[in-house]
Amino acid sequence: MTHDQDIETLIVAAHALTRVAALETANETPAAQWRTLTILRDNGALRIGELARLSRVTQPGMTRLVGQMADHGLVARTTDAADSRATVVEVTPLGLEALQTWLLQLTAALAPHFEDLQPEEWDALRTTASVLMRKLDRTRTASAADTAEAIR
Repeated sequence: MTHDQDIETLIVAAHALTRVAALETANETPAAQWRTLTILRDNGALRIGELARLSRVTQPGMTRLVGQMADHGLVARTTDAADSRATVVEVTPLGLEALQTWLLQLTAALAPHFEDLQPEEWDALRTTASVLMRKLDRTRTASAADTAEAIR
């Protein structure tokens, strides 16, 4: 198997894993809401347009989603101090709590699927997760620098 095939397998497995977890929790909340809360948790407050770009949805779609989430107290909207036409969105404590609860539900739903793993398999998963988080942190840092540069 090539490195590219390894990466493809990892991506496909990760998507399948999240689908299984979502189905088993029977949570009817749209995945876009959890993705948006995660992006805001990881990146801090963002303009609607940047949030839409990071979530890979249209700006009108994100505006609609943010409105629904704000109605439930999961996010707060403010006017951008640098541009009064732009809206900045940040996750609220209630939003962080909802996200954490959902992550716990996902973990609990998936735990039975991993009960039979051997210690060395747990080590392999732990190493893989660590590598992925390190790579994602680098990607986020580079993306944040590119965004900051584009704003200047």
